[in-house]
Amino acid sequence: MTTYTDQESGFDATTTRWMSPTEICQELQIPLQTFYQWRVKGVGPRAYRFGRHLRIDRRDFDEWLQSHVEASHTSVPLNAEP
Repeated sequence: MTTYTDQESGFDATTTRWMSPTEICQELQIPLQTFYQWRVKGVGPRAYRFGRHLRIDRRDFDEWLQSHVEASHTSVPLNAEP
């Protein structure tokens, strides 16, 4: 398996870092079942199947994660007039 790391460690940044569903769940601190439910619903990160192994490209995962950032809420006083 090829490792995706930063340039400080000497690896080319264009090299793919493949993650397993278990690694994704550990990072997000979610149950593995949640990951597979997202796949059924089509809302999880893009995944690739290599034989019987499911893998997620680290860059795809990071992009998917960024697409789920909630917009910040600005503080509006409750008694503010429109």
